[in-house]
Amino acid sequence: MALRRIDNPPNPYTHAHADWLEPPPEARLEVFEERTGAALSHNDSPDIPFRWSLNPYRGCQHACAYCYARPTHEYLGFGAGTDFDSKICVKINAPEALRERLSRPSWRRELIAFSGVTDCYQPLEAVYQLTRRCLEVCVERRNPVGIVTKSFLIVRDAELLAELNRVAEATVYCSIPFADDALARQIESGAPAPSRRFEAMRRLHAAGVPVAVMVAPLIPGLNDREIPAVLKRAAECGARSASFIPLRLPGAVREVFFSRLAAVAPQRVRRVEAQVRAMRGGRLSESRFGARMRGAGVYWEGVRRLFAMTAQRLGMTTAGRPVSEGTEAPQESEGMKAPQESEGMKAPQGSERTEAPQESEGAARKSPLAAQASVVQLPLF
Repeated sequence: MALRRIDNPPNPYTHAHADWLEPPPEARLEVFEERTGAALSHNDSPDIPFRWSLNPYRGCQHACAYCYARPTHEYLGFGAGTDFDSKICVKINAPEALRERLSRPSWRRELIAFSGVTDCYQPLEAVYQLTRRCLEVCVERRNPVGIVTKSFLIVRDAELLAELNRVAEATVYCSIPFADDALARQIESGAPAPSRRFEAMRRLHAAGVPVAVMVAPLIPGLNDREIPAVLKRAAECGARSASFIPLRLPGAVREVFFSRLAAVAPQRVRRVEAQVRAMRGGRLSESRFGARMRGAGVYWEGVRRLFAMTAQRLGMTTAGRPVSEGTEAPQESEGMKAPQESEGMKAPQGSERTEAPQESEGAARKSPLAAQASVVQLPLF
């Protein structure tokens, strides 16, 4: 893997793209182009409901303080803080690599999850169009996809996604942890406001693209009370399924998150930390399979019930089925966002990794519907 720093990168904030994007971030953007040897990463974590993911970019301009993918930037020699937000790597040949991969006789048209350690519709996508070109490949090969994003830019591709849904399957999971625009801006400083994400969901639904909402992450003491408002607005915009996951703070993420929280809402720091420890058995993070995507304790049980009852009242499904009385809100794997490493780099334990040479592609295809059922018990992309 060779990263090439671009001295004069394309500007996604020009008038041609202004309608799709938020104002430019304050941090100076650095772009590094690379050519990837493999478009897809293979996942073998039992917590994640898909085998294959595609990330056209590394790092994310949305700058969400809680993003669990931040430590993956450290494998590139960058930091997990502002470097993750402002030093973005672009896999310029991702569409070509994907076409080669999907053209192999051994490929079984399994679901591909777009986004895992990035948001595939972050601002640079407006000019590079790697995600769009990869989707065009999926249409050609009639390959199902699931996309997790916070971006309004995805509306640009509504017709393409509708076509893909007709020939295979395409579901968009809108990550919306907050209903309040001002609160979201404090924690997700570079992401579109929730109101824009709800509008994107409405437009996608109108275009015939299945949409779901992900309240991910759910941050105790910060956005737990926003659950009813998020689900109500999502239902009004066409979402018929919803899911959630608790806040995860692996490695350097805990410092980034609590530093941001202390800067914007210092009065909430102690309460949030106490509630996180309460649902994590006294710890701030949990890395064990089967436990890292779940919370525990009296407080967390109350959150689960609130989510389930709200979803039931709105006629929404969780885990691919209607919520009924007595059904607990499912704990999910993080939708389509789980740490995974880039090609050629050693991944953290339990993360996604690039395809191993011995991996057989003849395994039974995991159907998109099954993947949706796993995810939609439910992003942090």
